[in-house]
Amino acid sequence: MTPHFHAVAFVDHQQAEVLQFGADADKPLTLHQHLSFTRQHGSGVRTEHVFFSEVCDALDGIAEVLLVGGHTGLSDFRRYVDQHRPQTAQHIVDQAVVDHPTTPQLMALARQRFARVDQMLGIPVPTRNHAKGSP
Repeated sequence: MTPHFHAVAFVDHQQAEVLQFGADADKPLTLHQHLSFTRQHGSGVRTEHVFFSEVCDALDGIAEVLLVGGHTGLSDFRRYVDQHRPQTAQHIVDQAVVDHPTTPQLMALARQRFARVDQMLGIPVPTRNHAKGSP
């Protein structure tokens, strides 16, 4: 059986951070950070589409994706995905509006959201002891 992978993607108009992890992994397996400064006028739409396409490429092959970010960035990215990358849209299982979380905060949010999905699919959910200072 192949490992079951999740990803959490923080997306706004300027950057995206994608953390991919398995149900039994304690740390992210891959980290993609894209920095692309888009203009909001002129050729900004084309530049934004190129950037969103790069984010979708980083999400290729991931079974379940949680999108997080600001309201406008999320809605613009989701609109792009729905219109131009329906194969990626199929793997987005949830989204949440958050304000620039740290990497550990992203992982904690993702693990919390995906724990319910994993339990429904019968995948073991790792238990973590936060009292001993583990991340």
